[in-house]
Amino acid sequence: MNRIPCSVYIITLNCGRWLEQTLESVRDFAEVIILDSGSTDNTYQIAKSFDNVKISHQHWLGYVGQKKLALAQCKYPWALNLDGDEVLSDELKAQIVSTIQDNKVDGLITPINDIFLGMGNNKFTKKHAKVRFFRKAKAHYDASNQVHENIIVDGQVASATGDIYHYGESSIYIKVQKNNHYSELKAKEKFEKNKRPSLVKLVCIMPLAFFKSYIIRRSCLNGWRGFVNSMINAFYAFLKEAKLFEKHLKK
Repeated sequence: MNRIPCSVYIITLNCGRWLEQTLESVRDFAEVIILDSGSTDNTYQIAKSFDNVKISHQHWLGYVGQKKLALAQCKYPWALNLDGDEVLSDELKAQIVSTIQDNKVDGLITPINDIFLGMGNNKFTKKHAKVRFFRKAKAHYDASNQVHENIIVDGQVASATGDIYHYGESSIYIKVQKNNHYSELKAKEKFEKNKRPSLVKLVCIMPLAFFKSYIIRRSCLNGWRGFVNSMINAFYAFLKEAKLFEKHLKK
């Protein structure tokens, strides 16, 4: 079997619920590097059942630190980053293969299709998109962005049409729990960069974020799920600013 000459790297912590689907979607890739930070579920058993997967342990270094270390273990010139609750679509896999063969661009901006409450986005909803596939020699992580970390490509990137399916926000409880955690990290990051809180932003951010999510990004096309999702997104934006106020108050 001729495998795709590309490394896939994944950081995990108790991702057993979705990991088998994730690894099945990249079974055709030359290698999959998993850096785990202490799973107590069946993550290791699932990983070891795939012959192209190498899994090892690393105490948590933060999102950027963990992903940088996983990327450093990749030996192929091209790399694809997935989370342990994400699945590569067949369409995107085909685009990755053709990009490697054509060798004209240095990365692909890939749309992330969030499966919220069991369903994906309407095809006309504007999805979040990030560079997830790239030429290693031309890419690096933005070390100043510790949450929602992103890859910087020093070269030409193209937009992919195939999706990465994100299954991690399977319930309102999980999404709110994640947003509470991420907002704490983002507020800490802003505080450490000496960002000042703004009363105007605190008052305006929630309705503006809802409008952006529900109308501009067209989550309204996802029915009641889109409304709930947009409300949670708006509250997440509010939490980041409120927690920044809290940190300055404690100071």
